[in-house]
Amino acid sequence: MKEIAERHSIRKYKADAVNKDDIKKIIEAGILAPSAKNRQPWKFFVVEGEAKEEALDVMEKGLTRSREELKGVPGIEALISDAFNTLRIMREAPVIIFVENTNGGAPFMDINVNERITEICDSLSIGAAIQNMLLAATELGYGTLWIANTFYAYQELAKFLGINGQLISAVALGVPDETPAPRPRKKFEEVVEFRSIH
Repeated sequence: MKEIAERHSIRKYKADAVNKDDIKKIIEAGILAPSAKNRQPWKFFVVEGEAKEEALDVMEKGLTRSREELKGVPGIEALISDAFNTLRIMREAPVIIFVENTNGGAPFMDINVNERITEICDSLSIGAAIQNMLLAATELGYGTLWIANTFYAYQELAKFLGINGQLISAVALGVPDETPAPRPRKKFEEVVEFRSIH
């Protein structure tokens, strides 16, 4: 499907609003994703307008906290700086969709092996849901950015959104204001190994 090739991570957005029916179609595409044991471990929080600004102000406070708490950790400053850049992009996008793993818990908790396997399987399921959403958005003419930098403001965002499970990601959504070139991909031969028994 052409949307797989046409989907790109968008970091510049126009101010145009996103049609509510289109948002519903995009999320419905996510809901159709396969999930481990059909647990469907996802919940989506759509924030726009003042609610979006409030959420992103909360995220900024969390990033500032992480910058202070984690200083001294090798390489952390580059990661936090990147998270602040992601926040700038999120402020430009008219819609942010936060994604919760309803079966998960805060990533800072110790869990047993069975819980870890369930968490991994549910994360894979949510990844499939988000990919469906990105492709549906592309088909409808929108741009998206799949975001994991929410983890640097985890406590603040989870509390603000009222998340009882695990805040796993966010997706920025809007009309793209750029047409980025495709990013380089590893060669087929580097990532594929055929094995067969004769």
